[in-house]
Amino acid sequence: MSCSAEREKELAGQGWTRQFMATEPRLGEAARQYRELGFEVLLEPVDPAACQRQGQCAACFEHPEAAARLKVIFTRPRAAAGEKTAPDPATPVKLLT
Repeated sequence: MSCSAEREKELAGQGWTRQFMATEPRLGEAARQYRELGFEVLLEPVDPAACQRQGQCAACFEHPEAAARLKVIFTRPRAAAGEKTAPDPATPVKLLT
């Protein structure tokens, strides 16, 4: 979950890279573009309480229905057929605009 250092550390250990937080329609557009670029995509919910505990801005979370629409996009490269490991996740990726 966004703002949860423990969850983000767990995901990083599995090869996931945090990209950004979004709502629809940008959420779906970005997820589709990452998939088209060959990445696996994971959408994680936001944990408003964790954000507040870390002293981060939580104004978006004042309305629970709005907060529920926010998701954090995580990506990791898909391993190509025949490869044992995926490419280096530190390689920068540009979204198509």
